[in-house]
Amino acid sequence: MLQQTRVETVAQYYRRFLERFPDVQAVAAASLDEVLSAWEGMGYYARARNLHRAAAIVMEKYHGKLPPTVEELLRIPGIGRSTAGAISAIAFGRDAPILDANARRVIARLFAVEGDLRKAGTEKLLWERSTGLVEKGKGRDTALALMDLGAAVCIPKEPRCGECPIGDFCAAYRAGIHREIPWVRPRGAVPHHDIVAALFLDASGGYFLLRRPPKGLLGGLWSFPSGKREPGESLEGALQRSIREKLGVGIAIQRKVGTVRHAYSHYRITLHGYCCKVSEGSLPSEDGTGWMHVEEAGKYALPRAYRKLLEQFQVEESQ
Repeated sequence: MLQQTRVETVAQYYRRFLERFPDVQAVAAASLDEVLSAWEGMGYYARARNLHRAAAIVMEKYHGKLPPTVEELLRIPGIGRSTAGAISAIAFGRDAPILDANARRVIARLFAVEGDLRKAGTEKLLWERSTGLVEKGKGRDTALALMDLGAAVCIPKEPRCGECPIGDFCAAYRAGIHREIPWVRPRGAVPHHDIVAALFLDASGGYFLLRRPPKGLLGGLWSFPSGKREPGESLEGALQRSIREKLGVGIAIQRKVGTVRHAYSHYRITLHGYCCKVSEGSLPSEDGTGWMHVEEAGKYALPRAYRKLLEQFQVEESQ
């Protein structure tokens, strides 16, 4: 959960997730929809999909227990080199190096490694430095120290060098370049897209949903049928085109039901929701489609923007 998400955001989800899935057996026995639903709101859903796959592999190949070595851990979906090192070092006491975001920053400053830390050659150097810091029998202590130092003292923008226990050994601090490391790539303009979504209701109040493709952003989640407005299109025209392309039906747009603004890692959207009826053809009933009723809303994991749109519509309907 801490991959790509801050501790303060994760805390509430972590406790809730463990209440629902207290061990690896529970995750493996659950459906993907159940895992995605418990993960809903935290983003980067590939992590949840990998967790579900990983639990099944751990149960099948390792009898419900994580293997101790980096080599074995790397065979499990969602576990990269640094995560494997952290598990091996912290959980099993192995002398494995780590290079998470905190460790990367600490090591780069400690050895005055400048430039883009994600470049292959620089990454290789950082791994070599991290490996060199691990004393025999001290893998767990080293991993925890690097993580804690980066989280509490060697922070990104204003490092607390006066509090640092290894400040005398820090090459970047001695050279006066500690605030310039790590180098931050200049951010360009953040793209914005208008997304249009159709809310179809059946006679019993169910909402028609489509499951998104398993890979990519928001993969495996459910959402209202939607599409992106192209240049020169009106919102209503974009919705009619998108629904015909995706569902093969014509629609009558009844009214707008809500607008949600949302930011993803690399772009922003404004989601426009419309209450619609089918005017030509019929909605498909096949794998990847479903009707969600209010009492079972928790069974379907929706992207946060679509969940907010649903909440807006429900508030409007109740008034």
